[in-house]
Amino acid sequence: MTTAMPRVAVVTDAARPTVARRPRQLPPLPRRRIMVPLLILATVAVYLTVRTSAPADTDDAWAFRFFADLRAWVDAHRDTSPVFLYGVNYLRLAVAVLDTTVHAALTALGWAGLVTAAGALAAVLAGWRTAVLAVAGLVGCGLLGLWPETVDTLALTLSAVLLAVLIGVPLGMLCARVPAVGATLRPVLDAMQIMPTFAYLAPMTLLFSIGEPAAVIATLIYAVPVTIRITALGIGEVSATTVEAATALGSTRWQLLGKVRLPLARPSIVLAVNQTIMMALSMVVVTALIDAPGLGQSIVEALERVDVGRAFDAGLAIVVLAVVLDRITTRAAHRAMPARPRAARRAAVALAALGAVGAVTMGVRLTGAGAAFPPGWRLSFAGGVNALTGWVELHSYDATEALKNAVSAGLLDPLQNLLVTTPWWLFVLVVLVFGTLASGLRAAAPAALAAAGVAALGLWQHAMQTLATVLVATAATMVCGVLLGVRCARHDRFARAVRPLLDAAQTMPSFVYLLPAVALFGASRFTAVVAAVIYAVPPVVRLVERGIRDVAPTAVEAAVAAGSTPRQLLWKVQLPMARRGLLLAANQGTVMVLAMVVVGGLVGAGALGYDVVAGFAQREDFGKGLAAGLAIVLLGVLLDRLTQGAGRRIDAGPPRPAT
Repeated sequence: MTTAMPRVAVVTDAARPTVARRPRQLPPLPRRRIMVPLLILATVAVYLTVRTSAPADTDDAWAFRFFADLRAWVDAHRDTSPVFLYGVNYLRLAVAVLDTTVHAALTALGWAGLVTAAGALAAVLAGWRTAVLAVAGLVGCGLLGLWPETVDTLALTLSAVLLAVLIGVPLGMLCARVPAVGATLRPVLDAMQIMPTFAYLAPMTLLFSIGEPAAVIATLIYAVPVTIRITALGIGEVSATTVEAATALGSTRWQLLGKVRLPLARPSIVLAVNQTIMMALSMVVVTALIDAPGLGQSIVEALERVDVGRAFDAGLAIVVLAVVLDRITTRAAHRAMPARPRAARRAAVALAALGAVGAVTMGVRLTGAGAAFPPGWRLSFAGGVNALTGWVELHSYDATEALKNAVSAGLLDPLQNLLVTTPWWLFVLVVLVFGTLASGLRAAAPAALAAAGVAALGLWQHAMQTLATVLVATAATMVCGVLLGVRCARHDRFARAVRPLLDAAQTMPSFVYLLPAVALFGASRFTAVVAAVIYAVPPVVRLVERGIRDVAPTAVEAAVAAGSTPRQLLWKVQLPMARRGLLLAANQGTVMVLAMVVVGGLVGAGALGYDVVAGFAQREDFGKGLAAGLAIVLLGVLLDRLTQGAGRRIDAGPPRPAT
């Protein structure tokens, strides 16, 4: 079956002498078919000639000394430099006061008051079913024996979300109304969103030291891009007809904003709050590495002791907290539609909820009952999970070890050996040349600069070890994601069955994904690969499914009418026409895998992730840890530019035939 379709040129303005600017096209296919094999052969020949013996990275690189000296200078001038005296220190103090206030308010309610307040808030914003879920979820966190840690996590999350909303919503409105502001902020937000979570921690510890303020600010920086983007989208999508009608009636600019744009964009703004909460909760757990209290601290301590049962309890509490917050805000977004006329009923529910919270809190303050969660109420899964883990290790040890050793010896070790024995300049050249062929010079140039930056930091060996793990995990993620995404796109019943699992998976913080991997494979580099695949597969499945479903029905019908079998329809029509979606899935999968592989440094993955963790734990390794965080960012830029550039090439269309 042939699928070639004639290209139709549409001329919209014959009088205009110029045409739209197109990205630089690839060389014609016959030339590429000769040039690419020749370039590969030349690269192999150069590699065999100049490959190195993979010497270990030095511990005395200039970047390590520079960052260590920078920290020493900051510590010495924290109380004398005007930058800290009148800027950073006041900011740290303000954030600390906010976090302390939120924590004190939550603690003052007592466990009974806090559970009642959560149920009342859910009843007002999301309905009684969600209220029951909220009450059951918070009580469940207490039953797991993690009530103080849950309150700590909730306080950090709420503090960061409050700041993100206060900063992000006005900025989002400004981006939507002033194109220059949007254009200026867009590359900054792009860069913030491709950074792995670890990359935020090192600069925060340098400026704000460790503890709650640094954790709140790191979480704020991680979560605020989502707030800005979704708010700008909501404001920008307000119907132009409605705005014109309000303008014709004489509304001023502020009346348009307060009485038209903001009310109509309310569902989007509530959705922005929902996504901000999810991002903040994910990041708050990671900030346990810079001594932030809460459930993340419990998981880190359990992972360090390979206590899967205790880590499971803490992970379960995080998941429950995430589900409760997600359901409340999701339902609130649905109820935020301006057309729902139930104001009187909701006011009555709010009044009753406020009364219930006040009565319970007053009872707690007067009697002391309900202040601390009853210590006798326990429902821990740690013992059972540890017993199950032991059973699995005993009975599946041979199978899991065989799989781990096969992947390590067959994929990870050869790829890592290839990368670490490649001189840095040859790697940079390969990225520049092959990146230009695949993604264009505009994408390949910054990718090559990022690779050169990694080499300049003195962490080449560790960066290549991390890159090998990322590439193997990304390949496994794409295989699983494409298989599941294609099946979801072609079988509605299967898609409906899988959707709740994907929803649940995408609400879990990254640390939680380490638990099943550690339980099955112990602490190893392969464990980080498994955890990264579990973490990154859900968004890949969704993007692949969306890409295939978006294929034009006329193309599918034409192929079916021409006698294509289902296999031919998939391989020759749907997958080629969904290439843009597949590349977007690869881009997102790569960024998420990179973030998770670095977290895998906690369970034996080593390389850059371990360097970052060691930098937080030991003062003498701070310079190396900060350089490792920067190297992770540069690796993210490298992978992101190449995959995004390839996507832009596809959008630009196939090369024009040579004339």
